[in-house]
Amino acid sequence: MSSKVQASSDPAQARDGFQSKWGFILACIGSAVGMGNIWRFPIMVHKYGGLTFLLPYFIFVILIGASGVIEEFALGRRAAAGPVGAFGMCTHERTGNRKTGEAIGAIPIIGSMMLAIGYTVVLGWIFKYTFMGITGGLYSLGTDMAAIGGAFGATAPEAATLGEALAQMVQGGIFGIGNGLWQIIALVVSLIIMALGVAGGIEKANKIMMPVLFFLFLGLGVYIFSLPGSSAGYKYIFTLNPAGLASVEVWVYAFGQAFFSLSVAGNGSVIYGSYLSKKESIPSSARNVAVFDTLAALLAAFVIIPAMAVMLGEGINDVSGGPGLMFVYLVNVFNGMPGGRIVGMIFFICVMFAGVSSIVNLYEAPIAFLQEKFKLGRLPSVTAIGIVGCIVSIMIQPWTSQWMDVVSIYICPLGAMLAGIMFFWILKKDSALSAVNEGAEKTIGEWFYPLGKFIYVPLALIALIAGAIYGGIG
Repeated sequence: MSSKVQASSDPAQARDGFQSKWGFILACIGSAVGMGNIWRFPIMVHKYGGLTFLLPYFIFVILIGASGVIEEFALGRRAAAGPVGAFGMCTHERTGNRKTGEAIGAIPIIGSMMLAIGYTVVLGWIFKYTFMGITGGLYSLGTDMAAIGGAFGATAPEAATLGEALAQMVQGGIFGIGNGLWQIIALVVSLIIMALGVAGGIEKANKIMMPVLFFLFLGLGVYIFSLPGSSAGYKYIFTLNPAGLASVEVWVYAFGQAFFSLSVAGNGSVIYGSYLSKKESIPSSARNVAVFDTLAALLAAFVIIPAMAVMLGEGINDVSGGPGLMFVYLVNVFNGMPGGRIVGMIFFICVMFAGVSSIVNLYEAPIAFLQEKFKLGRLPSVTAIGIVGCIVSIMIQPWTSQWMDVVSIYICPLGAMLAGIMFFWILKKDSALSAVNEGAEKTIGEWFYPLGKFIYVPLALIALIAGAIYGGIG
């Protein structure tokens, strides 16, 4: 494979890696731009008053981008390994015991795998709706909410408990209910990208998907802007209610949106960082990732909120976020507007690119773990993880929402907090700063280390606690 390699912790083993700075940045943007940017962010912006929500959100993006994102990239690159190897490196330097850190590092790996499994279900929905958008099946549903809701209900069955979900799948036949076929198609496409390696697959795919996603979303935004009635949507976005800034809830949800949008969870950013050349500047890369992830979220808001204002008017206030927004309300909105068939098709192509780029990152951490720990080749590792992901994701379909809640509320913020503790509290300060400054034209400011140690790490703990209290904040 003609890819740039960098040293592994095992000198005898060459390691795949990103070939260019922008290949790395686009892959990281791809991992960060996910469903939260599309089906949650616009609703949060509308619900909490436009700029009243955006101002705290921007503050937290800057704070987390300047601490947590830099930390996870640097942690991975320093260890040339994923969470298990990186955490082991930290405890070994501090105590001489590598195994303790490696055991703790299993938590983000498990979280990444669980999130990837849930995301596989969602990606199956996206592939199906993209196909329907291209063939006209989506547009043929018209604006009949019963038909649109029924179509999604058949695609995404629901169950109250995991036991009920498994029983539904067994009794209905694995492919008798749900969306198993499209899940497999979506997963196979993603696995092919991963099997081609970091440089040959992940980097090349994101170099295509991310520019196309931004270009298409920008085109949609321009078209929506031209429609009568869209100005009401922009009014929602640019509203500022100073009194609203005193609301604790606004700040909690703005923080949660920024935290989860930037993909700090102790897994995906760590593993991608491990593939970054030591010649590249981590602070610069982190800044670009934060900026473009925020731009993607804003583009989604500038498409979705004005589009709903055009078609729903004051009915926009009754719309909630989540899968229902994307697969029910927006289908109704797009189908009812001029050029709706083309708009819906382009929108779901964008969502498909966002979904594929995210799931590739989520599966990469457990795949790399098999390669690092058990010295498996790339293809066997991808195949093994893919088989587990396929089987489990098909079986949990009716329980996907609850599955994702468990992972996002508890395991992801825990992983982020553990990575922060390892880097800022366990790894020696000189080593941590050396890891950040390597490849940079100038050393990072003295603000970085105390910001990460005393602000970011406690915030990760707050994300865990607030998520449990509010039932999810991102």
